[in-house]
Amino acid sequence: MAANKKRTAKLDSESIDALPNDKPVVYEVLNSEDKNIYTGIAKRGNVRDRLKDHLPGGQAPVPGGAKVQIEQKDSIDQARDTETRIIKRTKPRYNKQGK
Repeated sequence: MAANKKRTAKLDSESIDALPNDKPVVYEVLNSEDKNIYTGIAKRGNVRDRLKDHLPGGQAPVPGGAKVQIEQKDSIDQARDTETRIIKRTKPRYNKQGK
């Protein structure tokens, strides 16, 4: 998967396991109406674990999450910059504002 290409999957363990894990990503957790309710980043090799944290019963569950959309980046710095822009633009419900 080329960097900057978006991919969407169900927010469940099986679908998350099918996502690429080889580059840093910025991700958006979407509700059933495709509205962004949480945005985060994950380092290369940690993508699947980080996303599973947001499942019910995980360390940081996101209530109402139905899907996850990821965008791979070439570096963690690019992912952070993109995350900041998305949070400012969409103001996801479960992100701390002012980030």
